[in-house]
Amino acid sequence: MSAPSESVEPTTLVPEEPLIPAPPQPPVATAARPAIHTPEPQPARPPWRPPGPPNPARSLRPTRRGGPIPGLHHRPAVPAEPAKVAEVDRRLEAWAHEHDLFPAAWKGDFAGFQFGRAVVLQHPGAVDVERLTAAGKLLLAENLVDSCYCEAEEGRGGTPRGLGGRLVLAQAAIDPFHGAPAVEEQWRRGVQGDGPLRSYHQAMKDFAAFATPSQSDRFVHDIARLHLGYLGEAAWAETRYAPKVWEYLVMRQFNNFRPCLSIVDAVDGYELPEPVYARPEIQRITALACNATTIVNDLYSFTKELAGDPTHMNLPQAIAANERCGLKAAYLKAVEIHNEVMAAFEEESAVLAATSPLVERYARGLAAWVAGNHEWHATNTHRYHLPNYW
Repeated sequence: MSAPSESVEPTTLVPEEPLIPAPPQPPVATAARPAIHTPEPQPARPPWRPPGPPNPARSLRPTRRGGPIPGLHHRPAVPAEPAKVAEVDRRLEAWAHEHDLFPAAWKGDFAGFQFGRAVVLQHPGAVDVERLTAAGKLLLAENLVDSCYCEAEEGRGGTPRGLGGRLVLAQAAIDPFHGAPAVEEQWRRGVQGDGPLRSYHQAMKDFAAFATPSQSDRFVHDIARLHLGYLGEAAWAETRYAPKVWEYLVMRQFNNFRPCLSIVDAVDGYELPEPVYARPEIQRITALACNATTIVNDLYSFTKELAGDPTHMNLPQAIAANERCGLKAAYLKAVEIHNEVMAAFEEESAVLAATSPLVERYARGLAAWVAGNHEWHATNTHRYHLPNYW
């Protein structure tokens, strides 16, 4: 903590008197001009804030420690086997240490995130621990890029300013650069010289070792979608733009968990063929699943985000600003929006599942991921606490 600086009175520079007085100047004739009415300056209109105390985060204390959000529609997850969770965590920690992905001081956050438990809950149909570990590596790398490049409040170098340049290089860590041999070597050295880039590159390499080229390419494109969402959110933060609710939800369709869900077939040991995956109705249920589980993240991380930055944009904040209501009413409205999206996913995926055993398997994998991700949020009290709204 730096010492307080002493206050210094400002110095006013007074011009010296001239040694010889200047001779008087004759008046300058000016043409008559019509009087211009200058309106009185109006005071700046303060930005609208939700009803309540100046710091919304303080009004949320004491908070509920955890458990499911009352009224939130969700399906039970397949329980995570403790031995499998421990083995995935052990492998992920060894991998992160081998590639020097983050300093030792962050190890507590690594443990608190519970990467192993997250992927075991999200992929109950995984073929083996190797594929679970690969999913965990991708999840860890995505969070490392988000934390170090995007999230200013986490204090790890993230900032909206200049984010596009950093994310272009991050995309190149999984979507290799092709050019003159000397420049390719510079690219390789650049990727290896940065922890977040290194994590992306190594995680993608391990995933591609068992995924088909089509599945790998699918993931690369979904990461590009994610980066586009990061940029949209960063632009609004930098310009202090308050999005409409529909605009916010559009941004979250890109800045969401889609890269994690797009690998469910690869982790489960099969492939949903690209011509099937690309069908509009398959794309729709994929997007609905991703959007529902991303709103879950907004709801469970609500108090955490407000504690770090009371102006952090999330779905309840967007609703409160647009509907001129308090945060509690906005939060409960966000629960309703989630339930509508979740209901659409379940209804439409059930219809599609009846058309093909392969589509049924894929839809089941999406549903399992959504259920497992909810369970991870609801029980991870190291990261999430619910507002005391019930």
